[in-house]
Amino acid sequence: MKKIKEINKENRNIDKVTDVLSFPMLDYEKGKVFKDTYKDFNFSHVDLDEGSLVLGDIVLSLEKAKEQSLEFNHSFIREVVYLTIHSVLHLLGYDHMEEDEKSIMRKREEQILEKFHLTR
Repeated sequence: MKKIKEINKENRNIDKVTDVLSFPMLDYEKGKVFKDTYKDFNFSHVDLDEGSLVLGDIVLSLEKAKEQSLEFNHSFIREVVYLTIHSVLHLLGYDHMEEDEKSIMRKREEQILEKFHLTR
């Protein structure tokens, strides 16, 4: 967990271990997510062989995920999938700093987890 702690300190000035870090590459207005911000973007011209859409970077601590899976009494796979979903949602503009944002993000996480049959 040393590495994710270092990355957290370097990038967020928070000197502690975390489970996942997301570094979005796209800009969003407060309260806006990918589908709102880029709704008029025409992806049809993107050459899938040559082009790419870089949403950002994700750093997962598998060691922390293992700890949390035991703490929350669910599988390691479920925890890793949850953290991946959580971090991808951050890359798409979702946040949980405000209570209303948190509620929206949690609902979306649960909807996606249900698709994988990985509910609590």
